[in-house]
Amino acid sequence: MIQIQACNVGPIVGHTEPHQVRLWGRATYQTLNRGKLKRAFGIVQLQKTGQPYLPPRLFKMNPNFDMTGIICWDKLEPNSHYTYQMGWFFDEREMPALQTNDAWDWDNADQGHFYTANPDATAARTFLFGSCRYLLKIFGGTWFDDRGDKTFKTMNQHLDQDHDIHQLLMVGDQIYADDLNFISPDQQVDEYLLRYQDAFRQPHIKALMARVSTYMTLDDHEIEDNWPNHASQKDMMRKYPAAMHAYQVYQASHSPLLTVDKHCKLKGNNDKFYYTFSDGCCDFFVTDSRTERNLQQQTMLSEVQIHALLDWLQDDSGKAKLVVTSVPFFPDTKKSGCDKWGAFTKQRDIIIQCIQENHIQKVVFLSGDVHCSMAAALDVSLPDEPALHIYSVISSAFYWPYPHMKRSQFNLTGHVASANNPKAYKLGQVSKVCSDDNFSKVHVTNSGISIEVYTRKGDLAHRIHYNF
Repeated sequence: MIQIQACNVGPIVGHTEPHQVRLWGRATYQTLNRGKLKRAFGIVQLQKTGQPYLPPRLFKMNPNFDMTGIICWDKLEPNSHYTYQMGWFFDEREMPALQTNDAWDWDNADQGHFYTANPDATAARTFLFGSCRYLLKIFGGTWFDDRGDKTFKTMNQHLDQDHDIHQLLMVGDQIYADDLNFISPDQQVDEYLLRYQDAFRQPHIKALMARVSTYMTLDDHEIEDNWPNHASQKDMMRKYPAAMHAYQVYQASHSPLLTVDKHCKLKGNNDKFYYTFSDGCCDFFVTDSRTERNLQQQTMLSEVQIHALLDWLQDDSGKAKLVVTSVPFFPDTKKSGCDKWGAFTKQRDIIIQCIQENHIQKVVFLSGDVHCSMAAALDVSLPDEPALHIYSVISSAFYWPYPHMKRSQFNLTGHVASANNPKAYKLGQVSKVCSDDNFSKVHVTNSGISIEVYTRKGDLAHRIHYNF
C-alpha cells in the first residue's frame, strides 16, 4: 500500500470553470545518491458532494518549480459542490508505469472542497477579498510574526457559516520580501521561494485556500517596495527574475494564465501576468498593475494590456465588470508622487472615457495596497447623457502591525482629477474608512453590489450598498 503524504504547502484550489478545476500542491525534496532528486508525484481524488469518489488522478511534482504540481480536472458539473483529497508520494517509476488502482493509504492526505463556476449570467456571486499580509521574518528566519494568520481564521469562519462564498481574491502583497523595506530584503530565488513557503503553510491560510477558488495578483512587495521606482540595472537582471519566478510558482501558476489542451493538460509559457475569468453575473479582469509600469511615460499598463482591458469592457456581456488592480483606481491620496492611479491619470482617463463613451454600466474596481478599507462611487456621466457611475472597493490590510492609513489621508470629497481637469469626475457616496486589519465580503447581483468589511477578529466594521 502506498502512503500518501500531506502537501508541504497547499493544497490551493485555483481557477474553476463550469466543468474544470485546477488544484495545486507542493511536495518536499529528498535526494538519492550523488544528489539526484527522488521522483515525487501528486495524487487527487474528488467527488461531487453526496456521490462516490471518482478514480484518482496522478500528476508530476516538478523540482524546477520548487517541487510543486498542478492538476486540471475536467468533465465536472457546473455550479456544483465538490470535495477532494490530495497529497503526494515518492516513486521512482515513470508516470505511465504508475497505476491509479494501486492500494492507496489516504489517511494523511489533505482535504478540501470547492464550487464549480456557474454559467448562468443572472446568478448572484459572493467573494472574499483583501490584500497585504505582513509576515516579518528576521533573525535568520527563526522568528515570525504570525498574527496575520488570525485574519484567515476569521475568513474560514465565514466559509463555515456561508456556503455560498465562491471566490477568494488576494490582490497584492501576499508576501513582504523586503521586511521593513531594508532589513535583509530577498535577492535570490531560493529566498523568495522560502518566503512563500513560510507564508502559505500557516494553518489558517492553508485551510482557507484549500476550500475556495483562489485568485491572486502581485503588487510591489512581492519584489520590493514601490517597484520599480528604485530599481537598478542589477535589480532588473537579478532580483526581478528571481521574484517573478517565485511569483509564477506560487501565485500565477494556478490562475487562468496557462491554457489547457484537449486532454486537460496545462500547456505553454505565459508572457503576461493579467488574466480574465467569469462566474455567474460577474466578469473579472485581473490586471498586472505593477510589472508593466513605464515611469518615463507615466503608464501603468502596457499598450497590449490596456487594449485588452478596453476590449473586455466593451464585450457587451451585460455582467458586472470587476477590474482587479492592486493599487486604488480612486479615491486618490493627498500625498503627491504616489504610485497609485492618481499618478497615472492619462491612462486612467483612457479607461474612464471608454466607460463614458460606451455607457458601460456596473463597472467596479477592486484594489488593496493602502492599509485601510473603503468603498466609493464616482459620477462619470457625460453632459446630457443618462447617469453613469463607477465604483471602487479597497480592502487592505489582512495584517499590518504598524499604523494604518486614515481617512484624513485621502481626498474623499469633491472631485477626482483627470490629466487635464482637476474637477473632471465628481465623487459620490463614500463609505466609512476602516483603519484596522480587515477583509471584505462582497455580494454582487445584476442590480447592485453590497460590501461588508470585517476586522481581523471578526467584528463588522462597516457595510454599504450601491445600486447599479
